[in-house]
Amino acid sequence: MRDFIFNTTPALVFKAGAARELASHIGKLLGPSVLFVTDPGLQKLGLCEPALASLLASGASVETFAEVEADPSLETLMRAVNLGRAKAVTGVIGFGGGSSLDVAKLAALLLGSGEDIDAAWGVGNAKGPRLPLVLVPTTAGTGSEVTPVSIITVGLEEKRGVSSSLNLPDLAVLDPELTLGLPPAITAATGLDAMVHAIEAYASTNINNNPVSKMLARQALQLLGAHIENVVRDGACIEGRGAMLLGSMLAGQAFANSPVAAVHALAYPIGGRFHVPHGLSNALVLPHVLRFNATEAAHLYAEIAADAFPQLAREQDKHACCSAFVEELAALSARLGLPQRLREVGVARLDLPTLAADAMKQQRLLVNNPRIVKEEDALAIYQAAF
Repeated sequence: MRDFIFNTTPALVFKAGAARELASHIGKLLGPSVLFVTDPGLQKLGLCEPALASLLASGASVETFAEVEADPSLETLMRAVNLGRAKAVTGVIGFGGGSSLDVAKLAALLLGSGEDIDAAWGVGNAKGPRLPLVLVPTTAGTGSEVTPVSIITVGLEEKRGVSSSLNLPDLAVLDPELTLGLPPAITAATGLDAMVHAIEAYASTNINNNPVSKMLARQALQLLGAHIENVVRDGACIEGRGAMLLGSMLAGQAFANSPVAAVHALAYPIGGRFHVPHGLSNALVLPHVLRFNATEAAHLYAEIAADAFPQLAREQDKHACCSAFVEELAALSARLGLPQRLREVGVARLDLPTLAADAMKQQRLLVNNPRIVKEEDALAIYQAAF
């Protein structure tokens, strides 16, 4: 067995209603002055209020930054940092979907270290230290609360990332109640996003792919596959919501250590250019990338097929099982009511070569793919998805 490293968030709370008693879980970790990072939608819905009330009741001073947008910009990040500096905050809470958590991660880093963000982009370049950090996800998809990566949009379309163990929070708080209000379309897209994380982590060719990540990926697929359709139909099912939130977290732990590959590499340009939500971008290319990979990874996809779809346990031939797995994923996406073609989300056929060229810039992801992806391959995958 080859050597590997496994890092994850050091402390985790999983409890329905945990956000209403947030201060008791945090204790003195964040100090007396907290920057609370969230988005305007959650603030408008009042979803933040119980958590904020808990913090204020504990005596903490709280500054709320509720300006995070989907695919957050560098300008948004720096506004959060500037607010934190002006108020001399001593800790940061990220409360929301992956975008809010990503901004919170880097705000904690820049506030704690004072370093230049341009020097931190990439893998292992952040110096630290960061401020104490707590992350509270409100969607079941990104797993950002247990991943070392933060993605920010620079300029109009370019996505840059900081990957560092400094981005792992001191504490993640998973409260299924926070996900009860998610609309069906968001529940579906984020749930499929989590499934993609598990699938790509399991099949990743990264040198750090390891038995712990594989185990977590399989457990994640079992939870996500068993509950995703139920929670899309019945968003008030707290048991199903909890299973999805836990499955998302487990998938996040898996791909944080065994990184994702071509599905994400081809999804990022769709999101960047056409502002398609990340989970939906993944879902649109998922079956087409897996079909492309099947010549090299059929045995790996066959190993996990029954985790997501137990009826596939009857299929003994690995190639047939792999094909059935891909078709089940495509059918699941359709049953969940998501768009099935790139043209349905505003992509024109003339855009496909540009998307393919953009995908080639994601070499940090493509190197983990089971099959080498050339630009003409990326174009063919986009054409199949069109």
